[in-house]
This record gives sequence, C-alpha cells and structure tokens, in this order.
Amino acid sequence: MTLKIGIVMDPIENINYKKDSSLAMLWAAQDKGWDIWYMEQQHLYIDNGVAMAQMAPLTVARDPQQWYQREAYQNLELASLDIILMRKDPPFDNEFMYSTHILEMAERQGTLVVNPPQKLRDCNEKLFATQFPQCCPEVLVSRDTAQLKAFHAKHRDVIFKPLDGMGGTSIFRVQSDGVNLGVILETVTKYNSEMIMAQKFIPEISDGDKRILMIDGEPVDYALARIPTNGETRGNLAVGGRAEGRELTERDRWICAQIGPTLKEQGLLFVGLDVIGDYLTEINVTSPTCIRELNDQYGLDIGADLIAAIEKKCLSNRD
Repeated sequence: MTLKIGIVMDPIENINYKKDSSLAMLWAAQDKGWDIWYMEQQHLYIDNGVAMAQMAPLTVARDPQQWYQREAYQNLELASLDIILMRKDPPFDNEFMYSTHILEMAERQGTLVVNPPQKLRDCNEKLFATQFPQCCPEVLVSRDTAQLKAFHAKHRDVIFKPLDGMGGTSIFRVQSDGVNLGVILETVTKYNSEMIMAQKFIPEISDGDKRILMIDGEPVDYALARIPTNGETRGNLAVGGRAEGRELTERDRWICAQIGPTLKEQGLLFVGLDVIGDYLTEINVTSPTCIRELNDQYGLDIGADLIAAIEKKCLSNRD
C-alpha cells in the first residue's frame, strides 16, 4: 500500500550523511514505495483553523554526494498526509511547542504523528525518567540552592544539568571538594529561576552512556555506548564521545521491560533510553538517534523495522 509520509526536520542539506537517523527512516519509507513530503518547522502554519504546511516532494538516495532531491514547495493540509515524523531536534522552546499544537490538529483528523504531539510536550526527557524510580540513580529536581547543595553534601559526587539541554550541553560534575559549586548552581539554575536535575554520579560512565532504541515498546537487541574522551564525564557524540556497540545486558532488558509497556500505552513508537551502568538516566522522545551506527556495526535495518511498526499502527488506526 502506498502511503504519504511527511517529515518535519532540520535542514536536510546540513545533516551528517554518515550518521543521520532521519535519513535512515526516509530510505526505509521510500523502499516501501511511499510518497515522502519534506517540511521544516518554519513551514508549519494554521490558515482559518486548518493545519497547513509548505511541503515539498522529496526523494532520497544512498549517495554521500547527493542524498536528496527536493522539488517545489506546495501549500497543503497536514491532514492530507497519512503519517508525519516529527524529527526537529531540541531545544524544546516555544516554537517547538507551537509546532506540536499544529501537528495535533492534523492528528485529530486522522494523521499518525510520530511521536504524538501531546507526548512530546508532556514527556520531558529527563523528568520522564523519574517516573521509573526503580530504574534510576538518586536524583533531585529543584531550583532551590539549599536543596541542591544538601544533595551534593549527601552524595559528594554529583552531576548537575538543565532539564532542556541536549547533546551534553551545560552538564557539570562537582566532586567531593565542592569547587565552584556555588557558581555552577547560579549558572545552571539561572539564579534560582529554573529547575535543574541533580544526579548522583555514576562511575560506570567511563564504560559508556548506552543508547537503547525502543520501537513500539520493544528494544533493539543492541545498544550504542557513547564513551567519553579523556578528561570528559560526558559520553555524548556531540562532544566527542566514541561510539561502540554492545549487546543488551540482563539489566538493560529489565529496564526496558519496566518502561516498555508505558511507552506502548502512550503511543511512543520510537524512543531512546539512556543507561549508564545499571541506571536509566534519560528517556529521549523528540528525535532519538544512533540508528545508523547500530546498523553499520551489526548489519541491522532499524529504519525498516521502525517504518514497519509505523505502518502497522497507521493501518490499525483506520480499522
């Protein structure tokens, strides 16, 4: 069956051809013979109560020199699409939130949006993880300096990070000496005006921050460990971490089993869990990555597996 799939993403001309997960999804959709329509966040709008977009037909290729061909933009209703992939990277700012409201209008008319717009708003990637305390290290979410300092005094080695960051930005480790604790808290909380997360430091970060991909509540059998470079406590690839594939451990699978039913119940078809050692640290719902690295290391086709799950969901919604 030929379906029409749209994607909202950052400019396709600027993606990393070797690593981009959205491109893997588009290849898989095109392999099925689906029609692909391309949008950026700026192209979404509402016209007299109708969710619209300037969207362009798109073809993709497995060619590092020319991986896409985009035709002329057209003004069309979002509801004319069967499926929309929301793949705009954070930050989750007001513009991102407005986009989810526009996409939700199309969703109400029957378009399947992956992931659901309301869940993109509700499931902050750090706060969502705290719904599964049995899986997490000890954490505190607060803007209160006294509470945050008391957490540090208790645990002695603590990670402080903003709730809306991505790619390892503005993450600080404060060890037992407490050097610069005051100024770090001032900086991250913006002088007690914004909540942040304090997390007990997990020494196993030296062995990697594992990204586990979940498709409709079920894990891919392998994780991608992002291993920090020397002198770093962050494994994020965006700050120079080294990627290494790993088979899921028994503990990894236990964490997935704890979280998977909730993901499925909430319609979160594609999610990335971040696990350090034995602990869940984040649940990424906006634009999870690492498809390409796992495909390359293990001969997988995660994009095709995801598109198959999306197709199944789309068709079941019509029944």
